[in-house]
Amino acid sequence: MTAWAPKRFWAEASVDETEAGFAVLLDGRPVRTPAKAAFLLPTRAMAEAAAAEWDAQERELRPLTMPVTRAANAAIDRVRPQQAEVAALIAAYGESDLICHRADSPAELVARQAAAWDPLLDWARDSLRAPLIPTAGLLPRAQPADSLARLAARVAAQDAFALTALHDLVALSGSLVIGLAALDRAVAPIERLWDLSRIDETWQQDQWGIDDEAAEVAAARRRDFLQARRFLDLARPKP
Repeated sequence: MTAWAPKRFWAEASVDETEAGFAVLLDGRPVRTPAKAAFLLPTRAMAEAAAAEWDAQERELRPLTMPVTRAANAAIDRVRPQQAEVAALIAAYGESDLICHRADSPAELVARQAAAWDPLLDWARDSLRAPLIPTAGLLPRAQPADSLARLAARVAAQDAFALTALHDLVALSGSLVIGLAALDRAVAPIERLWDLSRIDETWQQDQWGIDDEAAEVAAARRRDFLQARRFLDLARPKP
């Protein structure tokens, strides 16, 4: 039995600038979120991207083909009402950041991790004033409280739309530092940041080959990671 999907009922999607933000209109009527809140976006670029997603729908509404709209809905309905809690959830990744957890063997993997992750730790130390301590083995190591506080403050300073993107960047990579590096366009291209989060998986593939199912999952996660950065860029006013 096929699941029911809403039918397209509009002829044209457009953008309207209001005092509270940019709205997406369907035949002149404003879109609302699933929770019936006003669908008001921070930039015209984001509103135009969302409107293009609505225009691209054919007979049925397919939410999976509307990543900007879905992320904006999450920002408005879920993140904004509990912004402090979401920021704390994201910041907690700093306590056990991926790039601080190192293998103690084999030597090739140890070297790969160091080459990939040490520059990120240097950036966190120098640019964020948040030095973190890498450790080998299974047991986590407590990180400096001052560093965690500075990282948490950086996260808490983001608005609901940036937090929505940052949540995905951090959760998908497993690293708060990588997520924050994605906020800073000067650190590395976003594709490179994704590759840096996959050092362990890449090493495993080199040893044992590529599993088709795992590769498909990884490709989907990479797509979502890149989309989160796109959403972040759309949330920022153009210079």
